[in-house]
Amino acid sequence: MKALRTLVGIILAASASLTVAGEIKPYTPQAFDQLTQAGKPVVVDVSATWCPTCKAQRPIVENLMKQPAYRDVTVLTVDFDTNKAALKLFKVNMQSTFVAFKGASEVGRSVGDTTPSGIENLIRKTVN
Repeated sequence: MKALRTLVGIILAASASLTVAGEIKPYTPQAFDQLTQAGKPVVVDVSATWCPTCKAQRPIVENLMKQPAYRDVTVLTVDFDTNKAALKLFKVNMQSTFVAFKGASEVGRSVGDTTPSGIENLIRKTVN
């Protein structure tokens, strides 16, 4: 019985954490359009696997997306090397770029910022 209670507690804790976390997923034009047309907050994250700045940004974004304040934010990741159509659409010339949207409106952009406060300020613009 004690093991069952422990298991139920773990399941409830896991499900609660899922409902308070923002989502990070690969960019698709359909996902972007669906989210922005619904007025949702979106951050487009343009990165490259070889980019040290992008590697520094990643854990910051992951930690921020775990915060309840950003539970409605979706981060859509764009591969700088393979998704040239998205780069053109968002007018991005280099990796380590974030483009923030509140609904269909761009509310901010950042290139090369690796400070937690700078990245959080950008993400905050999508929800305020």
